Amino acid sequence: MSDNALALLGRILLAVIFIFSGFGKLTAIAGTAGYFGSLGLPLPTVTAIVVGLIELLGGIAVLVGYKTRIAALVLAVFTTAATLVAHMNLGDQMQLLMALKNLAIIGGFLALASRGAGRLSLDGRSA
Repeated sequence: MSDNALALLGRILLAVIFIFSGFGKLTAIAGTAGYFGSLGLPLPTVTAIVVGLIELLGGIAVLVGYKTRIAALVLAVFTTAATLVAHMNLGDQMQLLMALKNLAIIGGFLALASRGAGRLSLDGRSA
């Protein structure tokens, strides 16, 4: 498999969780806001909308390879923040697993930010 095909596959695999999660948050704002409120986040409804949009639009940008380095960095920072807010009870095995999963995702985004989207992307079309 070529480097460009591997980059595309990597982008697809990184993007899918954010697209589904963002869409889910935006189509269930009340539930998402309730959860965010339970975490003590300010303005839970506004926060739910902003988080949903970051996930959905960032995921789509990574998927199609549009402004990929920027989107990857934004999602790496976002995932770091989400980990610090929601997954730091490391004594809970599930929270530890979620934190470790997020570290792997952050690593993938940093590699993507470093390498770029590859030729099979909107970014690659203009290169």
